[in-house]
Amino acid sequence: MVYRRLTLAGCVAAALSVPAAVMANDQNNDVHELEKVDVSALPLGSGSPSTPYSVMDQRTLTEKGEDTLGETLKSEPGVHSDTFGGGASRPVIRGQSGPRVGVLNDGSQVLDASTISPDHTVTVDPMLARQIEVLRGPSTLLYGSGASGGVVNVLDTRIPTERPREEVEGFVGARANTVADENATAAGITFSATDHLVFRVEGSRRDAEDYEVNGFEQLTVPGTYAESDNSSIGASWIGDQGYFGLAYSYRRDNYGLPGHSHEFEECQANGTSLDCPDAGHDYDHDHGEIVPYVDLASRRVDARGEYRNPMDGIATIRFRGNHTEYRHHEIEEGEIGTTFSNRGGDARLEVEHQPFGNWRGVVGLQYTQFDFSSVGTEAFVPQTDTTAIAAFVVEEYTLNEQWTFELGARQEHQTVKPDARNGQLLPDVDADNTSLSAAANWGFVPGYELVLSVGHSGRAPSAQELYAEGVHLATNTYECGLLSDCGGGMRDLDDEVSLNANLNLRKTRGDWLFDLGVFENRINNYIYARTLDQQEDFRLIKYSQRDATFTGAEGSVSYYGVNPLGITVFGDMVRATFDDGGYLPRIPAKRLGTRLNTYVGHFDGELEFYRSFAQDQIAGFEERTAAYDMVNATLSYRLRGDPRYSFFVRGNNLLGEEVFNHASFLATTVPEPGRNITVGTRIEF
Repeated sequence: MVYRRLTLAGCVAAALSVPAAVMANDQNNDVHELEKVDVSALPLGSGSPSTPYSVMDQRTLTEKGEDTLGETLKSEPGVHSDTFGGGASRPVIRGQSGPRVGVLNDGSQVLDASTISPDHTVTVDPMLARQIEVLRGPSTLLYGSGASGGVVNVLDTRIPTERPREEVEGFVGARANTVADENATAAGITFSATDHLVFRVEGSRRDAEDYEVNGFEQLTVPGTYAESDNSSIGASWIGDQGYFGLAYSYRRDNYGLPGHSHEFEECQANGTSLDCPDAGHDYDHDHGEIVPYVDLASRRVDARGEYRNPMDGIATIRFRGNHTEYRHHEIEEGEIGTTFSNRGGDARLEVEHQPFGNWRGVVGLQYTQFDFSSVGTEAFVPQTDTTAIAAFVVEEYTLNEQWTFELGARQEHQTVKPDARNGQLLPDVDADNTSLSAAANWGFVPGYELVLSVGHSGRAPSAQELYAEGVHLATNTYECGLLSDCGGGMRDLDDEVSLNANLNLRKTRGDWLFDLGVFENRINNYIYARTLDQQEDFRLIKYSQRDATFTGAEGSVSYYGVNPLGITVFGDMVRATFDDGGYLPRIPAKRLGTRLNTYVGHFDGELEFYRSFAQDQIAGFEERTAAYDMVNATLSYRLRGDPRYSFFVRGNNLLGEEVFNHASFLATTVPEPGRNITVGTRIEF
């Protein structure tokens, strides 16, 4: 009961982590103020008041960045990770993941296979990112109906946007850790060929063994190794009013799939029950099997441009687009078991108009098309062609120094066309979705803001939710889509409609800084994977629809009144229930913690402790996960105080806790990494 009271009291403090740079910049000043950050994914930049957001800048990414996107972001307010060994993890925002979390690369969609399954990695590299932005709340709907949970925007430098100050600029970074004997390096260089033509070349490499786990029966967890190579070359024509650039990127990965078992590969759905005649009889548990792995290759061409003040009335025209060819093989005992591929493109055009009276705003168009296919043992989703076209608008109205209002709308049409399965025709699905958002920002006292934002949206189902049918060994499931014959037959398909509300109280100046908020997201006809039957760890799931509500809080409170110290209390929680009773599966547990920062000379230090509470609000066929305490510490040094030359040492899970992540499909079988020491450096020139 005491823990519960402390959790609720701490977690009603809501959304943003205070940037570490606040205290470093203001050690000798009487007034502390949150640093203004340019947030590219906000429709109107950092001046947009309505969206709860957090930002990981270059310094934070250097010292705290991990190998996968989900692990890099899991310390942000309201963000967790659905880890899958050492090679894959996706962000979980406010209890939602997969197709409900949009992942962007500088505003353009990342077209891989990560929304299909948690064992498919997100093909962005945190080591090559210059900033990662996380958006939550109603305004994320401007990036598509699939972004109802949140949006992650990864900014990089593969396409130059401005001329380098010197003839040649670049960086070199490296790190190594103890828990997986990891070695990772990254480097990039930018140079001018002419007064207007600028080139960028960059790349990274990572090599990590199976990671160690304190308290686990084995010293290491088989299948948690990962290797990755990334490279890109880009060029831009840069003028006084903007730029236009292109880049080609190539990525290659090999990583293991822990917890993968063929014991149940012959299972079939018999109505609403599993039929597994050979399970548990001839399978040799003592001998086991060779852990399968992923062999991934992705080729991507990006185009980005910006034209400022092209004519009267227009402030900026922005374009983002990409074409991606992605495939990965799942290798089992030396042979290709299944091949997943995704080929397509995304294009987004935004036009920001000049202020008209007290109004300023953006209008835009987006077009996305991709062909997805799977062939082999786990080809549980048929080949599909998905096309979406949308128009959107965001307008901001400033009434006076205290009041600002925002209105947004997006109209989207999506078509999913599947190929026949086993000679049987499958129905096409067309969906029209309207998203609306509104917000009010009241600066009732200088340095204080009260923000209310609401949104109404419709969401189109993914191809997996519609047509899945077959064994999916990575998640130990036999999946049946809404429009599949298995799992009790086809279900009626209703529109998924959500009503999302956020209330935030922010203090941005003074010794005390905070962002306190709560949210509620009511979703009618929520699409989820319902477990119908289970044999040992293998489950039969049927995508179904029920009304659901997500309620929670997230945030931090910081005090900087005693130089050179700063202390932050942070926490987050989400409660996800069906309106007719019961909990949703894989909802992250509550967190509550504190962080101590100090800045002395050229050294920065941070000590962090948080408790992740036991998750006992569980769905049917789900198991409780235990609480754990996490202690992390970071010490960094700036050579001669110059931020361009930094060195750091970081310790994670210093208590050596055995950690199981409730948001993961491997929550009860594969633990998280144990005690770990990382050393690294980043040198810019």
